[in-house]
Amino acid sequence: MKQVYEFKEGGKEMIPILGGKGGNLSEMVKIGLPIPYGIIVSTTACNQFFKDGKELSESLKEEILKNIQILESTTGKKIQSDNPLLVSVRSGAPISMPGMMDTILNVGFNDDVAQKMLDITGDEDFVYSSYLRFVQMFSEITEGIERKRFMELKSDNYKDQIKEGKQIYKDECGKEFPEKFEDQIFRAVKAIFNSWNNDRAILYRKLNNIDNNMGTAVIIQEMVFGNLNEKSGTGVLFTRNPSTGKDEIFGEVLLNAQGEDIVAGIRTPDDINLLKTTMPIIYDELVKTTKKLEKHNKDMQDIEFTIENSKLFILQTRNGKRTPEASLKIAMDMVKENILTKEEAILKVEPSSINKLLNGDFDEKFLKEATFLTKGLAASSGVAVGRIMFDSKKVKIREKTILVREETSPEDLQGMTLAQGIVTLKGGATSHGAVVARGMGKCCVTGCSEIKIDEIKRTMTVGEYVLKEGDFISVSGHTGEIFLGKIPLKENSFSDELKEFISWAADVKRMEVRMNADTPEDAKQGKSFGAAGIGLCRTEHMFFKHDKIWAIRDFILSDRGEEKKKSLKKLFELQKKDFLEILEILDGSEVNVRLLDPPVHEFLPKTKEDREKMAEILGKPVEEIEIRIRKLKDENPMLGHRGCRLGVSYPELYRMQGKAIMEAAYECSKKGIKVHPEIMIPFIMEAKELAYLKKEIEEEIEILFEEIGERVEYKLGTMIEIPRACLLADEIAEHADFFSFGTNDLTQMSMGLSRDDSVKFLDDYREKGIWEGEPFYSIDTKSVTKLVKIALDNAKPVKPDLKIGVCGEHGGDPKSIEFFENNNFDYISCSPFRIPTAILAAAQAYLRKEK
Repeated sequence: MKQVYEFKEGGKEMIPILGGKGGNLSEMVKIGLPIPYGIIVSTTACNQFFKDGKELSESLKEEILKNIQILESTTGKKIQSDNPLLVSVRSGAPISMPGMMDTILNVGFNDDVAQKMLDITGDEDFVYSSYLRFVQMFSEITEGIERKRFMELKSDNYKDQIKEGKQIYKDECGKEFPEKFEDQIFRAVKAIFNSWNNDRAILYRKLNNIDNNMGTAVIIQEMVFGNLNEKSGTGVLFTRNPSTGKDEIFGEVLLNAQGEDIVAGIRTPDDINLLKTTMPIIYDELVKTTKKLEKHNKDMQDIEFTIENSKLFILQTRNGKRTPEASLKIAMDMVKENILTKEEAILKVEPSSINKLLNGDFDEKFLKEATFLTKGLAASSGVAVGRIMFDSKKVKIREKTILVREETSPEDLQGMTLAQGIVTLKGGATSHGAVVARGMGKCCVTGCSEIKIDEIKRTMTVGEYVLKEGDFISVSGHTGEIFLGKIPLKENSFSDELKEFISWAADVKRMEVRMNADTPEDAKQGKSFGAAGIGLCRTEHMFFKHDKIWAIRDFILSDRGEEKKKSLKKLFELQKKDFLEILEILDGSEVNVRLLDPPVHEFLPKTKEDREKMAEILGKPVEEIEIRIRKLKDENPMLGHRGCRLGVSYPELYRMQGKAIMEAAYECSKKGIKVHPEIMIPFIMEAKELAYLKKEIEEEIEILFEEIGERVEYKLGTMIEIPRACLLADEIAEHADFFSFGTNDLTQMSMGLSRDDSVKFLDDYREKGIWEGEPFYSIDTKSVTKLVKIALDNAKPVKPDLKIGVCGEHGGDPKSIEFFENNNFDYISCSPFRIPTAILAAAQAYLRKEK
């Protein structure tokens, strides 16, 4: 089986085998761009390497050497000869993982090669600085020798430093530094394969939901030298501004330098526009190349290039990481430029970025009064407020933190992930920290040279200000500005541009996107974001406002008989008023009202003062109220006397709610407001429960219709949130017009997890590889989705026109939405501020399914 490929043999369609870097390099060869030629060791070979106990097979070694010979023939250079070929050895996963794996430059160096290159170039500094870099990188990456050992070399010339470096290698490894190319190349390939499973790469895959079984390809490519002379250099550019999306080349360049200097943030580079004056021909060639790559790949590109003695070489291109703001603008602009269709543009924007667009800047009135500290490069847009932290390992998940570092490295990934924002003293807008932050949609400011960090005192000094670790700062990735203390954020803003984009997605999606809304304010907010109606109105939440909670407490703590009747009358008036307002706002859309489902403990008076007030309302002694509270206590309230169980115990409660909904609907319809009420009975576990409660509610509604002399159409259905209900869905469906899956409770009960308490221990499970993900954020595909499918398979044959929806937290999660689309749900419902995200995710899921 073929394991090694030339660039000319590949293409983008082979990215799973050749990796993203290899596939894109192959693609650039096809379209005639200036690429240093090379070969690709496949991801298949990587996976076989791990199966073989982390050893390269003899057949793979032979195939690598055979293809090296082809590379020699193509370049006209030969390994360790009078005209020596040096190569870079780079990782290249199928999905971009910037900075997470390893690279070794200048492979093929030894003392003889150094002398040959000196004969050719006559430049001792160039030759020996390149040789030293190889010794350092090879030692660090193949043997794990710490980089700082090479920062402490005593000699003051490169040639002697190389000898020192090789001695460090011998001292650490107990063997001589390898001189033969075969030893160097095989150990380099092994090291790159092994970097697939280094800690930072594993963490990055976990954070970005990347399959651990993909493996990485290895790119072996002819070296070109940006550090050859002053007519040489290296750079990284984006074809559009990755922070704002503006259609302009955005990038940086270092003259007389190699690529790792700029990516690692070791030196602060110059703006790409420097080339306009120093190398105008190269700059013009770059502009043409960027447009060609952008049109070919139909996306904004992140390009690495090297200039060797006034000749341009493209080393890599990939779809560029960008901020949410840039992602939206680039997608929309490319539609206007006829590069993308609207459908293609919809697939380019991450749904998770939409929430960041809705709340992404400081409040101007507070910004004017803020104390300015310093300004760096606006590397990744967004804003962040948090406590200063200098050590990435100390950043905690539940703290508001700004990670401040001299420069970030891949080892800082954990801290970068948990921090609200990132500030670095060195590095540019294309350094590791900036690229990773943009990929996370996280605020980042780089190149803050005015900041001085004292690692011993754990302080940072900016001008006259000395800030301690733990002090608050506010950071703007839009402007690069850093301020003292906390600056409040703006209220959510739904821009005209975002509205237009979401309207494109709304035209494409198949499923309705409804909102979870319990108050008129929620309903207005969700409607403004494009919700098609209400999928869940939790009537118990209507009583959370302080002035209303006494009404529900009154009912819960009242004795049966006259006390209960009086409290029901109060509840009826409150409920009807809320339903009237909500139905008016949702004119013409479905409004799904869930009948009372209060875990009783949430509503009982807890303080002495509240118990005394309750006694006053009911005209009873405090001691009597305390006795009633004790009687109502559930040992496990989430599985106790709640939902339809209250309706069975107190059918008058659900009868009252049914009447309040329908009387409000009737009064709205008389005003010309179109109403589509849906009554939902929660926590059903048995068909007889639903049949009994349906009969009670329908009786009350029929009495109302007789009184008013008119009818109003409505639907009555149930939530499916208990595993038993999934198994008996065929029986339950006979009594329901719709099912709405309550996946929060379904997750709790199928997995035996409390969504309130599981946060205390699930991190331990994740760290030990027992569990991945967050089951209350993305639906569990091993248990909950199977129960949902069982319910659908049971219910649909009984009632083919049964409407199917979901109203748990998963209704706003893009991964879960894909499952709902693939299983032909009619609607999803989520909190108002997640509506735009859900609309986009629903459109993407539909487009992917149609493909």
